[in-house]
Amino acid sequence: MTAAQAAGPTAPVGDDRILLGLNTFGDVGEAPDGSPQPHAQVLRQLLEQAELADAVGLHAFGVGEHHRKDYAVSAPEVFLAAAAARTTRIRLGSAVTVLSSDDPIRVFQRFSTVDAISNGRAEVMLGRGSFIESFPLFGLDLADYEVLFEEKLELFDKVRAQKPVHWEGRTRPGLAGLSVYPPLEHHLLPTWIGVGGTPESVLRCAQYGYPIIFAIIGGQPRGFRPLADLYREAMAKYGHPMQQMATHSPGHVADTDDQAREELFPHWLKLRNKLGAERGWGPAGRGEFDALCSAEGALYVGSPETVAQKIVRLKRNLGVDRFDLKYSNGPLPHAAMMRSIELMGTAVAPRVAELLAG
Repeated sequence: MTAAQAAGPTAPVGDDRILLGLNTFGDVGEAPDGSPQPHAQVLRQLLEQAELADAVGLHAFGVGEHHRKDYAVSAPEVFLAAAAARTTRIRLGSAVTVLSSDDPIRVFQRFSTVDAISNGRAEVMLGRGSFIESFPLFGLDLADYEVLFEEKLELFDKVRAQKPVHWEGRTRPGLAGLSVYPPLEHHLLPTWIGVGGTPESVLRCAQYGYPIIFAIIGGQPRGFRPLADLYREAMAKYGHPMQQMATHSPGHVADTDDQAREELFPHWLKLRNKLGAERGWGPAGRGEFDALCSAEGALYVGSPETVAQKIVRLKRNLGVDRFDLKYSNGPLPHAAMMRSIELMGTAVAPRVAELLAG
């Protein structure tokens, strides 16, 4: 058996169902006086959020790796191990692990350890990441951006097969028949590839036969239909059984549409313009926000009914198996995020199931 597939946890779910998960980067919020919260406090609150997500029956909880002051999660697996001890059903993963600046063997070992602690609930999402802080931090050259990811993904795939590893490359010493421990008990490690929207990334994911998750953070989700179709076609071309497709988008759920928008807007705007200034984008305003919150936009913001309708539209437009809401948005308060998580599990999820069954 190669490392191409592990059916089961990532098998497609059918036309009348969609799995709902949550993502967060551990966004650093603000204290009452406007100062940033301590990172330690954010991480403790994050554990409360994971516990609530489990309690309300959501499918997955993912934390993204970053190495900057506005996000508290730099070591996803350490957090996930703690969350594993405080949850019972929810799948626990990264969103994403920046494989380019990590060691594929250590990534596997850390996630196989989380899988043991959680009784088989671990998953990893691999990606290149949209931030580059990890490269200088770990002494890597940005000129090697592409080759680092390609070689490390190739090595990770061999390690994931849980057989003696034979591999050679130029970014690290080769391996000649060494085994990696601990193995998983009952399956291969569920492994996703996070894709920002390029055909090349879709084809690379399909080559390995991994499930794919599209990060849709702007524009219109229906615009990703050609990439979803490309993934299906490429999986068939490579001879792999179909795996799950998922999307990740920001959003916020509150009791009413107006409440959700008013709670989120100032925090969305602050984060959007901060990142925009770093990346050379022009300033955003209320018009851009409202367009993204519309029925065809990429922000899932509103009452449970509004968000449920939008998720069902996503399912019908793209045929995805899973939707992950990035529920933390800049300095959005902990209490607002907890309410959003509660509503996702108790109101949005059952309404989505009802709509898809109708």
